[in-house]
Amino acid sequence: MARAARADHTHRKMSGYRQRRCGAQIRMSHASAPDSSPPRRPLLFVDVDGVISLFGFDPATRPEGRWLLVDGIAHLLSAQAAEHLAALGVVFDLVWCTGWEEKANDYLPSALGLPGPLPHLRFARGPGRRHAHWKLDAIEAHAGARPLAWVDDAHDGDCAAWAAARGVPTLLVPTDPARGLGAAEAARLLDWAGRLAGDASGSGARGGRAPR
Repeated sequence: MARAARADHTHRKMSGYRQRRCGAQIRMSHASAPDSSPPRRPLLFVDVDGVISLFGFDPATRPEGRWLLVDGIAHLLSAQAAEHLAALGVVFDLVWCTGWEEKANDYLPSALGLPGPLPHLRFARGPGRRHAHWKLDAIEAHAGARPLAWVDDAHDGDCAAWAAARGVPTLLVPTDPARGLGAAEAARLLDWAGRLAGDASGSGARGGRAPR
């Protein structure tokens, strides 16, 4: 009887050991498995005034576009910007980054032929902002650690310093408010997004570094 009891105890002990070892192997396998989920697309924060809605141009050589009345104010919406945003929306997640806030969705997707509504930022109106530029707090809160590009006609030195210090790929693309988002700016954005996607797909094998 004592021998049988010892044998049963030894059997249960070895079974428990094998179960723990198997569980550890499963956990190690799960921990070392590569992440096969597709990478998230970079964000593109889009200003409106000076990027899509043009101003400061010579009336004699008015850019191609259409007029839109918003709260009694006439805006010339750039035809070029509309075309480029449609192409950029294939590789970026577009976000309205404008003082228009939610009104951007009320007017622009239908006027520009874009899918909508798009996410939009809200901006603090009072003091106590962390950053000097009035848009940066909202951009930072929305983006988190995701790569981003930001097209605007009013970047300043604070924006450049913030972008350089982010630690993840960040691209600032300035525009001339009389021309807005044109072919050169769109090409720069598409090239950056393409290099970012290439580095992301090969970073596991090469230790690739994403463009800034």
